[in-house]
Amino acid sequence: MNTDSETLQRQAWMATLAKSSADMLLEVWQEAGLKPVFEWLRTPEIGAVMVRGAMGGTGAAFNLGEMTVTRCSLRLQDGVVGHAYVAGRDRKKAEISALCDALMQTDQATAVREKILDPLKDATLAARTGTAQKAAATKVDFFTLVRGED
Repeated sequence: MNTDSETLQRQAWMATLAKSSADMLLEVWQEAGLKPVFEWLRTPEIGAVMVRGAMGGTGAAFNLGEMTVTRCSLRLQDGVVGHAYVAGRDRKKAEISALCDALMQTDQATAVREKILDPLKDATLAARTGTAQKAAATKVDFFTLVRGED
């Protein structure tokens, strides 16, 4: 049975995989050289989910719209199961994400973290920082001068 700590850790690595670009994930996966043997429980399939929102995060929930997702599940030779849901229509990203999920539950977790998750986190942080710097460069400071008419 998973503890709250294990659940939070799994959510963290799955978030890292989901937020990474498909190209970057494929690149670090190939560099890691991992080739686990697995069987499909659910091959990657594309579908849609309803996205719900709430005004201000606290208002009544409403249907915002649909979003395309790809999901899959697989089982490693040792019986460990990995799942993935990723935004968009990228079957390969879903497959690699499910493999990483499964491998993170094995004794290969340290290698997966060092070779895949940490580089993905660094790349995501760098991209986010670059975007923030570009946005900051366009910032306009408005101020009011006292005109002395009062």
